[in-house]
Amino acid sequence: MNRFALLSLYRSLTRHKLYAALNIGGLGLGIAVFLVLGLYVRFETSFEEWLPDSDEIYVVQTEWKAPGQPFTGRFHWTMGGLLDQLREDFPGLVGARIQGNGAIVLRDGNAVAEDAARVDETFFDVFDLPMVAGQGRGALSDPGNILLSEATARRYFGDGEAVGRSMTLTTDGETRAYRVAGVFADLPANTDLEFTILTRMPDQVDTQYWYNWGSTSVQTFVRFPAREAADALDEQMPGFVARRGAASFGDNANEDMGINLLPLESMHLTPEGRESASRKLTVTTLGLVGLLTLLIAIVNYVNLATSRAALRAREVAMRKVLGADRRALIRQFLTEATATAALAALIGLILAEVSLPLINAAGGLELSITYLGTGGVILPLALLVLIVGLIAGAYPAFMLSGYRAAAVLASTRSPGGGRAGTRVRQALVVFQFALAIAFMIGTAVLFAQTQHLRNADLGYQRDGLLLVRSLAWAEDPALRRSLLRGFAEIPSVRSVTVSDSVAGGTGYNNVDSFGTDSEPPISMRRVATGPDFFETYGTRVLAGRPFGSAQRMDDSTDLEWEEPRNILVNRTLARTLGYDDPAEAVGQQLGHGAPPRTIVGVVEDMRFLSPREPLDPTYYTYYSEEVDVPVATLRFSGDPRAVIKAAQAVWQRTAPQAPFEAETGVQSLQQFYEADDRAMRLFAIGAGLAVLIGVVGLWGLASFNTARRVKEIGVRKSLGASAGDIVKLLVGQFLRPVVIANLIAWPLAFFAMQRWLAGFADRIALSPVYFIGASLLAVAIAVLTVLGQSLRASRTAPAWALHHD
Repeated sequence: MNRFALLSLYRSLTRHKLYAALNIGGLGLGIAVFLVLGLYVRFETSFEEWLPDSDEIYVVQTEWKAPGQPFTGRFHWTMGGLLDQLREDFPGLVGARIQGNGAIVLRDGNAVAEDAARVDETFFDVFDLPMVAGQGRGALSDPGNILLSEATARRYFGDGEAVGRSMTLTTDGETRAYRVAGVFADLPANTDLEFTILTRMPDQVDTQYWYNWGSTSVQTFVRFPAREAADALDEQMPGFVARRGAASFGDNANEDMGINLLPLESMHLTPEGRESASRKLTVTTLGLVGLLTLLIAIVNYVNLATSRAALRAREVAMRKVLGADRRALIRQFLTEATATAALAALIGLILAEVSLPLINAAGGLELSITYLGTGGVILPLALLVLIVGLIAGAYPAFMLSGYRAAAVLASTRSPGGGRAGTRVRQALVVFQFALAIAFMIGTAVLFAQTQHLRNADLGYQRDGLLLVRSLAWAEDPALRRSLLRGFAEIPSVRSVTVSDSVAGGTGYNNVDSFGTDSEPPISMRRVATGPDFFETYGTRVLAGRPFGSAQRMDDSTDLEWEEPRNILVNRTLARTLGYDDPAEAVGQQLGHGAPPRTIVGVVEDMRFLSPREPLDPTYYTYYSEEVDVPVATLRFSGDPRAVIKAAQAVWQRTAPQAPFEAETGVQSLQQFYEADDRAMRLFAIGAGLAVLIGVVGLWGLASFNTARRVKEIGVRKSLGASAGDIVKLLVGQFLRPVVIANLIAWPLAFFAMQRWLAGFADRIALSPVYFIGASLLAVAIAVLTVLGQSLRASRTAPAWALHHD
């Protein structure tokens, strides 16, 4: 680098410390925000890329094409036997299935639940998991073998050799010993695959269930060496569905459902069902926040650098008088600007490293900075430094070096670009504050929406619920009844019930199609409930009556599917059937093309799933004895920790051979809010720092303009202007671009927030309060930013101002 340029830069930074701190600090902050949010975007878009040849793997999706019905849209799941039928129709197809069924590991008398999955023996033909010990490929050809993750092997066998050791597992009610054939590397954070133990998919399956078109019980993956082969298979799927699905859906099966392929690397950001592209939109939004914050910082840096450089016109003129040529001056200014940008990049990198632990804690992330290699930040930062240095140094390098020395030295003031330069600087302020105001509006809307979801009426009382999900592990009905009696005897428990669907979902969903004589069939969710279900949840019965064991037609325990029975429906199903008044639905029958079901009551809608999903038409059945795949729900009062401890004591006393798993209703629902909470926190951090950078720039620009107008202020005061007049003049000058910025910010924020809110079935309205409030806040910030300097300038003595140079 030019030695003189670096010396000149050092002198400039030490003589103008505040300016240097504002300019370099603002750019450093922008780079830090860009780095952190860029790391987040990179993390979210890197899912499954860790797998060898991940670009050759595709997940098979099931698509339901009935608009407005439950499960409409595409799902990353298929029926169990789909791969078998695909192999029959397309010989040579390479594929494998994953079925997460969980397992209980029995060791030293203790029962521990593990994320076990059953897979085909061809699993390693598709997923070449990195192995730590033993073998992967071919290991599952023996049904008695299992594979463990590295952490699981260490947990059960310490640092000793796990391969060849024996483990006892209980899966699907069967307990047997397995041999550990291999240990695979722990799955990384950027994966949607969830398993710690792999077992072999059984050869004998329930044929009726396994080949039930419309069921979604496994994830099916296929592998192709070239994209063209995958596209060719995708094109043949409509014919395959029409041919194979005819027995379930008739001759036009492909009009009701479809099968298609999705690249594995796209699965994480591809929504399922009726969800909008919420995760993808969130990632894109946060990426834009990082990019725009960096852009604000660059604009701020260039604005301050070029305005400050104008004050160096006399220095340039003197150097030209002393013999400096234009090339030397150009090299000096470009070197100074690049070195300053490099210093800001270093500060930004330090800020990013220091803040990452806090960001990870706030967002539940595991981000880290890589300096070199693929995904390293050094080369992109070096390129950014060069670009920013050239932009910021271009004005002083090419404009100031071109001024005639005699004209500059003879002038009473330093050239500042004239009216054109002032307009450019004001335009940059407008741009900065337009983005800052849009960020403030977005932050307010995000916060209001997340709070609305947390406080929205779910149709039941979410507080005071305890969900014991491990009840299904106790497969003996008598043991389950004993557990439920034990839970009911806990002093703080007011009621106990069972059902196959609870707050937060269970992964066990059923859909039936019914209609009335006057209405076509409607697809609706079916929820199986036990005694006191609605009383335990605190759900209102809007019309009719709740279930009762004394009513024979209420109890489905001993009824066959073809027999009539009584049901309850939710408000949404009543409206879907055409009954705006819930009382009108009572006594009506569903059964058009199916066994008749008589509606004996209408209950309030109960939201168990994501607030991004619309509420489904739902009907409820009643079982006095057994519910398939049951979850126990306890209504309690008092300290949740004490209730969990008491319920665990009951469990260990009654069913010690099975692990205990329970969580409160609030904890169970938290999964639906975590992603939006994380996005809101990251957005708010980025937006707050973007506003701060804009404030720094506005303060620096106000300082520059005030310094340039000292003599003008002296003349005005000599002619009778008061201090208040001077303050109004200076403050008004900077308020104008901030006010104009709203014309850009409002439509930008409205469009962005409208798209984001569209991803929620239950959403707030885009009230003008958010827009007006953000604008008033921006104006207040702008006034406070320049007010101090304006007051100081207004108190300047006219005699001193007129002699000031």
